[in-house]
Amino acid sequence: MTHPGEITRRQLLRRIGMTAFVAGPGAGLLSACATAGTGSEPAAAPTTSIPVSADPKNPFGVDAKKPLEVVIFSGGYGDAYAKDLHEELYKKAFPGVSVKHNATQQIGTQLRPRFVGGDAPDVLNNSGPESMDLAALAGEGHLADLSALFDAPSIDDPAKKVRDTVTPAVLDNALINGKELVLNYTVSHRALWYNAKLFESMGWRAPRTWAEFAELGEKAKQENIVLFAYPGQKGPYYQLWNVLYTAAKIGGNQVIIDIDNLVDNAWNAEPMKQAVTSWVDIQTKFGDKAYFGLDHTQTQIKQIQNKVLFYPVGSWIENEMAKDLTMDFQYAIAPIPDVTAADKMPYGAIQVGVGENFVVGAKGKNPQGGLEYLRIMLSKEGARGFTEKTKNITVVNGAAADVDLPAGLKSAAEAQDRAGQNVITEARFEGWYKELFDYGTEQINVVMAGRITPEKFCANMQKKADAVKKDDAVTKQTRSQ
Repeated sequence: MTHPGEITRRQLLRRIGMTAFVAGPGAGLLSACATAGTGSEPAAAPTTSIPVSADPKNPFGVDAKKPLEVVIFSGGYGDAYAKDLHEELYKKAFPGVSVKHNATQQIGTQLRPRFVGGDAPDVLNNSGPESMDLAALAGEGHLADLSALFDAPSIDDPAKKVRDTVTPAVLDNALINGKELVLNYTVSHRALWYNAKLFESMGWRAPRTWAEFAELGEKAKQENIVLFAYPGQKGPYYQLWNVLYTAAKIGGNQVIIDIDNLVDNAWNAEPMKQAVTSWVDIQTKFGDKAYFGLDHTQTQIKQIQNKVLFYPVGSWIENEMAKDLTMDFQYAIAPIPDVTAADKMPYGAIQVGVGENFVVGAKGKNPQGGLEYLRIMLSKEGARGFTEKTKNITVVNGAAADVDLPAGLKSAAEAQDRAGQNVITEARFEGWYKELFDYGTEQINVVMAGRITPEKFCANMQKKADAVKKDDAVTKQTRSQ
């Protein structure tokens, strides 16, 4: 029996193209599908639509004499995959072409003025704490229509369209107001991460219930280990995600779907209040407020030093911290423990989705080259190389079948297999209503620090959501599952 917002195994298999993760012929994943807003909602501004030609080697009519500019967020994945792989493949396809590479962690600071001034890069990896509001960019006509990319012939098999070679969740999540404008390139698993070697040495196991979680907190305290921490200075959205996924664990995916759809009082729903209350209780009993002043790297170093037991993050963590790992540290994933005896989603449910978005500047100097660059990324060579360099899976089916994966990612793959149909959906309002999400990242610190109650947190978020809902200048979107 499934609950509202959850998916059946048949739906899961259909969405992932009936491919197995890692062990099978492909690396298919899902993220809950969404549909664009309709009816009286304002439409996004026109986007650049590039026709697909009959030439499978150059379907967008790229001019090799035109330079290409690529901007990459230099975070957990680094930027070598772009500079040393994808850009080199682009140069190989168009000998003599010039590619300008820019890697930064200040996406918004550097790129917002350029978009406003009509000087957008051709390819943008829009990620990190300063990621730009894609719905706003779409509304201003800054994003090129990617339907041409998805309808273009695949580099590996020209008889197939690109859209037939990727996880269907890519297409679900490409939509902004009915237009395919965003390419999500990676697969991620978000849950609680811990040191498997420490647990083995201590004879501990991942807690299955909230009571076991608290019991482990007492044991960890005796070892001078903080049960749980997140980076309050740079990365508090990790905990906002964690609270949202916990609410879905308690009340089913409909909790998040209602929040995304700006349903009245969605933030005041009982599962949401229970989730926030439960995590505030953990912080109060077993946390350390010093972590509110740390960034993500500092907090992750503390975990590697076995000063933090559980950390809420995604499967990119293993590659991000690869150079800092010690011989006695091995990443493993743990599902959120059962919060109540009546949780709608059983123990083992984890969040699995697509992420790390890329867009093409509609008003850039070379949008045709931007589309071709993304097509190269979606080739098996481009995708396999990304996985080899970053130890993260892409959305290209079958591209990672022969790649030796690290322990943490294997743990995530096994957790996904155990989860089966019990996949926690992602929160789409992060991209749809960035102002609301950014406010949430501020408020989560306030409530976790004990400066407001969980009820006040939910009320504040609802007030902000209501303001977004009433703002006619904000394009509204909806999802059904």
